[in-house]
Amino acid sequence: MSEHKPCYGTMFHDALHYTKNKEMKGKVFSFELDTTGFELDTMGLRISDRLVNADISEWDDCLACPEFDHCYKLCLAKLTLEAAITRG
Repeated sequence: MSEHKPCYGTMFHDALHYTKNKEMKGKVFSFELDTTGFELDTMGLRISDRLVNADISEWDDCLACPEFDHCYKLCLAKLTLEAAITRG
């Protein structure tokens, strides 16, 4: 098993576990689910705003890393699985 940098596979924050109204930050990408001023609908609470950000200096750091290609693939695979779980 090879050694990886501590940030390996952490470009995105875990999308399954988050705190509303707080920035959830991965190495590069972050999101916030803002529920201030929420609306009620027939399905329950709707999130009023979703904010997504990218830290370009961290992205540049990732691009310069020799592990970028397979780290990025791992990050996307994790994100895809998280998306599949939340839709299930």
